[in-house]
Amino acid sequence: MNVTNQLHPTPEQAMAFFTGGDDAPMCMVNLLKFRDKAEYADGSDADLSGRDAYLRYAAGVGACLAAVGGKVRFSGAVTGLMLGEVEELWDMVAIAEYPSRKAMMAMIQSPEYQAITMHRDAGLAGQLNICTKASLA
Repeated sequence: MNVTNQLHPTPEQAMAFFTGGDDAPMCMVNLLKFRDKAEYADGSDADLSGRDAYLRYAAGVGACLAAVGGKVRFSGAVTGLMLGEVEELWDMVAIAEYPSRKAMMAMIQSPEYQAITMHRDAGLAGQLNICTKASLA
């Protein structure tokens, strides 16, 4: 199995995701890998860790999710691996629930979300996003 962390989807991946499948509630599982040091485009906060830069993003994303009817379901540090094998573990897992793909698209296009993405980009070395069908039970 080949695993490749990425910071952003390719245009083709984004198009396939947002135009494919049903528009039912979903949860996005985010496997996050942080940079050792934050890398802001303007060179600011060079002493900040990638984790701390990402936590700035995390502090604002809850309100962005709520604005489109979503919510953070879980977030926590990865502390070990019980089963399976990977070359390198992710640093954190976060699960966000969205009422639909359309709601997710509205969130990522909102000015409020766009205002915090610089912290996400500065903090993350890469991630995997795994879409799951939300169980509302």
